[in-house]
Amino acid sequence: MTVRTTSFLVASLLALGGALAGAQSRGQEPPQILIDSLVGRESFERYCASCHGSRGGGDGPVAPELRTSPPDLTVLAMRNDGAFPRDRVRSFITGTGRTLAAHGTTEMPVWGPMFRAFESDARVRERIENLVAYVETLQQPSTGADDPGARAFRASCASCHGVSARGDGPLAGQLRRTPPDLTGFSARNGGVFPSERLTRIIDGRDVASHGDRSMPVWGDAFRVSPGGLTAEQVGARIAAIVRYLRGIQERSAE
Repeated sequence: MTVRTTSFLVASLLALGGALAGAQSRGQEPPQILIDSLVGRESFERYCASCHGSRGGGDGPVAPELRTSPPDLTVLAMRNDGAFPRDRVRSFITGTGRTLAAHGTTEMPVWGPMFRAFESDARVRERIENLVAYVETLQQPSTGADDPGARAFRASCASCHGVSARGDGPLAGQLRRTPPDLTGFSARNGGVFPSERLTRIIDGRDVASHGDRSMPVWGDAFRVSPGGLTAEQVGARIAAIVRYLRGIQERSAE
């Protein structure tokens, strides 16, 4: 650990200690420094949302007090040809990639050493991986060739739905019912893209319009795929496909 990182850690701990003391002096329940949950969404809400906002847009309640506005985390993939820069985001959170900072090198806590001060390395690794996976789910729709949703769609869906998602894949003619045109969801739904319904269909909680035996239950398939994806990783993959589909929707004629 460098002198600079150690100094920042000490300063951050002192600040946290002050918050604890202040809460106790006011007769309030002192805030827990490290939450027990390792769920990415909950870690983000606790440690990131105050600056970056609940949806990652850089509009958290603390943002106006910073010297430079926090970056919009929802466009990281869009700015990288659709590919979410997982390694760079992980490095930035742990503190090894701070040259990427848009808001300076000391505005954002070095979360890696902060987390390790309170829990084991194994839990820190899982917490950070889940946090990175959650940031990936916040990405705005992108249709870039390297977008994880585009890649997952080509690998799992294009054989039936076609590369253009219009239901004209090479296996479409062998199915009992023709796969639907996936680019027209918004037009058929009054301009509203049915994100939640599509998520439920892909992960198997709802039945697709073309029957319950024509489309694989991709949630289960992803869970048993090589490498043994975690539940959070499966959720991130499905969310990426849904974001990609939202990005390729045809606009209704004005």
